[in-house]
Amino acid sequence: MSELTYRRIGHKGADHIAPGNTTASFDAALAAGVDMIEFDVLRTADGRLVLAHDLEDSRRPQVLTLEEGLDHLVTDAYAGIELDVDLKRAGYEREVIEALRARGLVERTLISTMEEESLPVVRALEPAVRLGWSVPKMRRNPLSNPLTKPIALLFAYEYRRRLAGRVAAKLRAGEIDAVMAHYAVVDRRLVRVVKDAGGELYVWTVDDRARIERLEQLGVTGIISNDPRLFSG
Repeated sequence: MSELTYRRIGHKGADHIAPGNTTASFDAALAAGVDMIEFDVLRTADGRLVLAHDLEDSRRPQVLTLEEGLDHLVTDAYAGIELDVDLKRAGYEREVIEALRARGLVERTLISTMEEESLPVVRALEPAVRLGWSVPKMRRNPLSNPLTKPIALLFAYEYRRRLAGRVAAKLRAGEIDAVMAHYAVVDRRLVRVVKDAGGELYVWTVDDRARIERLEQLGVTGIISNDPRLFSG
């Protein structure tokens, strides 16, 4: 088998192997040979920063705090594994950066978010951390529902037409280093525009081996999957 040309990224660790945003999921992703582990950070009503995708997820038993998650990921077993810290809301950028600094993880981390207002905040607080803009902004995947899929596909087509120019402008201005794009809005033009602007393109969330292969052929930087075992197929 030829050597892979893209970074293998585990979504929430390895959400299809073990419940996401947990140490068990991170360990499963590590065992599957990922290059990077993505996880979510959210502030709860009581003020804690926890590893959770949404408020419902934050109420699960024994949810990890940000500190607990980072303490696990900074151990020797994870040496060399990059982190994609996905901020689900704006307003706690400084706390996340300080937690990364305290553990010497800034150089290994990419901070990503759909919240455009967070991008300049993160850039000003820690210029050394890589910064990714997640697009499009959505909380649920409309492509997973047969009723909303046709409209979602039409939206994706129209969105792609406008996205490349915005991405190029942000990359060339130094506002971001990477684009984290849903697979439905990724095409050859976006790949070319990101590369020409000196950026990276990561694609989420891909749980189909054939789609992974097509994206690799397009030349994307990295692919994010709930099941990192698919990368070795």
